[in-house]
Amino acid sequence: MSESLTERTAVIAGASGFIAQALADRLRSHGWRVVRLVRGRPVGANEVAWNPAAGELDSSAVSGVDAVINLAGASIGKMPWTAAWKREIMDSRVNTTRTLATAIAAADVPPKVFINASGTGAYGHRGDEALTEASSRSTGFLADVVVAWEEAAAGAIAAGVRTVFLRTGIVLGNGGALTPLRLATNLGAGARVGSGKQWWPWISLTDEVRAIEHLIDSAVAGPVNLVAPTPATSETITRALARSMRRPHLFVIPEWVVRLGFGQGGVELLLWSQKASPTVLTRDGFVFEHTTVDDALAAV
Repeated sequence: MSESLTERTAVIAGASGFIAQALADRLRSHGWRVVRLVRGRPVGANEVAWNPAAGELDSSAVSGVDAVINLAGASIGKMPWTAAWKREIMDSRVNTTRTLATAIAAADVPPKVFINASGTGAYGHRGDEALTEASSRSTGFLADVVVAWEEAAAGAIAAGVRTVFLRTGIVLGNGGALTPLRLATNLGAGARVGSGKQWWPWISLTDEVRAIEHLIDSAVAGPVNLVAPTPATSETITRALARSMRRPHLFVIPEWVVRLGFGQGGVELLLWSQKASPTVLTRDGFVFEHTTVDDALAAV
């Protein structure tokens, strides 16, 4: 990118995802130029080709820009997690992050900030333990993914570029993890999952993109929990969803059904408990727009 840009520029990887699309719309509405990294043939000046599987990205694509934001990664919601899909989940995150970090380190004018997706899966299964960014990482496939994912950004950190890891939970919006839950609820199959007492870290889509925009201009570096300040159990969320859709919430999905039907992915995503809090964000002055699940769902 040219150093003579007069408008602020963000380069976004994974730009077709529902979080990235919402973020791009917000940034454009605030006067940003948004450049999408694409694997196919670029269309227009606001798309740049790259091949993260081969580690290919011209460093000029990130030189002199204000922010590089990586939201790429294969869906963890696609189940069961076969061995091949687990490799795709891991590789799609590590390869994109490493490719971007390498380009950032080689850029003539490094970007001001590198914001990289991550996840609350870092904390594993922690019951009722209050989790902050200072909490230890745990075991499990998603925890292993987060370790490799965040370590893949080492090149950007070594180059002195402020690097932020977005440890995001369930994003409540028109897409993503909420889609299958909404479908089941709409069909009258709203249900408690397991005991319903496990904590599901959540955030509204609005606050997700507001927080990312906030972090662009912040001095914060390292992991940041992108979760709402009011923790909610899985039953709180599924009941609120049924209420918002005016549908019944009558059923219980036993743990054994989750384990049998969805395997390891179902266990880690649906049964494990992570009572995470947005300690870094709130200390940095970020104010949430949606602090309850009901508020967040009303905005969908």
